[in-house]
Amino acid sequence: MTAAADALRSTRVGLWTPALEAQPGPRAQDVAAELDELGFGSLWLPEAYGREAFTGAQALLAATRRMVVGTGIASIYARGAMAANGAARLVESLAPGRFVLGLGVSHKAPVERDRKETYLPPIRAMTDYLDDLAAAPYFGADAVMPPVVLAALGPKMLGLARDRTSGAHSYLVTPEHTASARATLGTDPLLVVEQAVVLDQGRDEWLRRAHDHLNIYTGLPNYRNSWLRQGFTEDDFVRGGSEHLADALVVHGDEAAVMAQVGEHLDAGADHVLLQVLGSDLGQLPVDEWRALAPAVTVP
Repeated sequence: MTAAADALRSTRVGLWTPALEAQPGPRAQDVAAELDELGFGSLWLPEAYGREAFTGAQALLAATRRMVVGTGIASIYARGAMAANGAARLVESLAPGRFVLGLGVSHKAPVERDRKETYLPPIRAMTDYLDDLAAAPYFGADAVMPPVVLAALGPKMLGLARDRTSGAHSYLVTPEHTASARATLGTDPLLVVEQAVVLDQGRDEWLRRAHDHLNIYTGLPNYRNSWLRQGFTEDDFVRGGSEHLADALVVHGDEAAVMAQVGEHLDAGADHVLLQVLGSDLGQLPVDEWRALAPAVTVP
């Protein structure tokens, strides 16, 4: 297993956030440097309507000295496999052992409407992309590829992650899903799990933030299908999600409550849990909450 994978397994808890996208690049780097000093094990960034994933990851790696940076998730429709191969090797060479390349198939609407690409069946598309990534010619000096993990929720994509990559990154899942994913992956592959958090708010404010967070995802078929497999019903998929769905997917309370949920994922087989702290709106940097969580997260 790679140095990055070992680091994730040893630190156990990191952060996943889109909030840095709303900040100018230098400000995002300053925040990343503070998070590194606070002791979080990793920092993961999305790729949707904000920054390009590889340059975004490199900017965060350049500002930090210890933490792992991951793409959560770089879309396979955003660049060809040959370009991804070259970019990944360069980023890895500039921060050896601190980069994880998360790849995913995105969603039909943004791929076809915004990227003007044809959205293919997910398993076929990812299999072909991994084939092309492995076969991509490269004549640069950067010999090492970083570990690759797949955005995986269902058993087929988890199986592909097990067979072809270093592991899987799951999102909007319960600890029960984590246990099932671990059973599919087996012992060795990485399992990196995202967990949404609202820290130290009353129930009404927690529910408002949770519904805000879930609003876009309740309109996306792959998440709805995942939730059906996890035991939820169509009644839970009103825009913003039912209160039942929010309770299951967005932990609320103090630092102890958050770490109890982290412990459930770890006990179920996760190697590393990514806390997505929800601020008062989706663009707010929850710096105070990150600072409050750091002592609990970094206790040996």
